[in-house]
Amino acid sequence: MAEIGSQGGENLLFLTDEQLRNGIEAMFFAYRSFTADPDRILETHNYGRAHHRALHFINRQSGLTVSSLLQVLGVTKQSLNRVLRTLIQDGLVENRVGHKDKRERHLYLTQAGAALERELSKAQRARMRAAYRDAGPQAVAGFRQVLDAMMNHELQQQLHAMKDQP
Repeated sequence: MAEIGSQGGENLLFLTDEQLRNGIEAMFFAYRSFTADPDRILETHNYGRAHHRALHFINRQSGLTVSSLLQVLGVTKQSLNRVLRTLIQDGLVENRVGHKDKRERHLYLTQAGAALERELSKAQRARMRAAYRDAGPQAVAGFRQVLDAMMNHELQQQLHAMKDQP
């Protein structure tokens, strides 16, 4: 794979189509590696990546409403309902009625759900930690800037709102 700006990133505003294709391919392969360990764990439970994403975001914001999770994941109600039904039936997620609004359903991980989420994210955190350590602080900051710039404004706001939560 050809390097982009081997001398510190010069000419990044004038990337060739081939350099862009190389970056796209690098993202595909990085994502494949990033999801490989969790995929193996999920397979033993007959779950997929949608289950992982739901567990991740419910863990991230305990008590998240179903409608908020729909918005974060950007999936259809039908798709999310299938995933949640399985996670609830398997005792990994609890669905509680809202205190203020009885129509709202709030989602919480059970102890088993929290344990599975920790197992799934442990390998990803280790991979990210090692990559960040190898790349160094400037590369990490640049990587975060690139990811942020690739998101549309609404998704940037969602991500930054999540960072602001305890």
